[in-house]
Amino acid sequence: MKGTTPAGARDEREAARWVRGMFGRVAGRYDLLNHLLSFNTDHYWRARTVRALAAPLKRPGARVLDLCCGTGDLLLALERVTGGRVAGADFCHPMLLEARRKMDRRGSAGLLFEADGLALPLAGQSLDVVTVAFGFRNFANYRRGLMELKRVLRPGGTAAILEFSQPSNAVFAALYAWYSRSVLPRLGGWISGHPDAYTYLPDSVRKFPSAAELAEEMRRTGFEQVRFVRMTGGIVALHLGSA
Repeated sequence: MKGTTPAGARDEREAARWVRGMFGRVAGRYDLLNHLLSFNTDHYWRARTVRALAAPLKRPGARVLDLCCGTGDLLLALERVTGGRVAGADFCHPMLLEARRKMDRRGSAGLLFEADGLALPLAGQSLDVVTVAFGFRNFANYRRGLMELKRVLRPGGTAAILEFSQPSNAVFAALYAWYSRSVLPRLGGWISGHPDAYTYLPDSVRKFPSAAELAEEMRRTGFEQVRFVRMTGGIVALHLGSA
C-alpha cells in the first residue's frame, strides 16, 4: 500500500499538494455534490458510522477527532452523541472555513484546526476515537496514515475509517463502474466547474485497496480487533480497529 496517485504527481509531496488544491477549489459545492452524487445515501453512511461508535463516544470525557473532517458533517453527527468533546482537522483551509460556517449555524462547540493527517500536532495516546470519512484514500502514504492514527490513540482507543470500496457482486460492480466513469465525472465537473476533481475522485476509488486489503494493513500496523462492514452493495466499507 502506497498512497494516492493524482495524474502528474511525481512524489508524495506533489500528491498532497494536488489533493489540497483540488479540495480547496470544490469546497463551496462539496456538500451539494456529495448529497446529489450519492443520492443522499451519504447521510446513512455517516449515521451508521456513529452508531458503530456509540459505546466509546458516550464514555464520559471521551476525546474524539474527526480527521479529514471536510465541511463537518460527520463531526456534527459525532458531537450529537458524544459524552466528551469533538475536534475536527483537515489540511484544506477552504474546507475548514465551510465547516466553521456550518458549525456556527448549528451552535456547535467543536474545535477545528488545520493539520496534515500524516503528521498530527497531537501528543501520542491522547485520543479515544479517531474517525476518517472519505479522506483516507487521499493520503499520500496509507501506511504512515495508519501509523499516525495508532500513535494518537490511547490503548484500547478506536479508529474508524469510512471509505469507498468496490462492490463484490459482478452485475452491481459493472453498473457502479459505468456510473463512476461516465455520469459522476460529467455531472460533478459541470456543477463544480472543476472536471479534474471529479475525474480524480472515481479514479482514486478504483486505485484504492480493497476492504480486505485495508483491514490486513491495519493489522500489520498493530491495530487489534480489526473488522469491516460493507454498505450499499459494497461501494462503501467501514473499518474499525482498536489501538
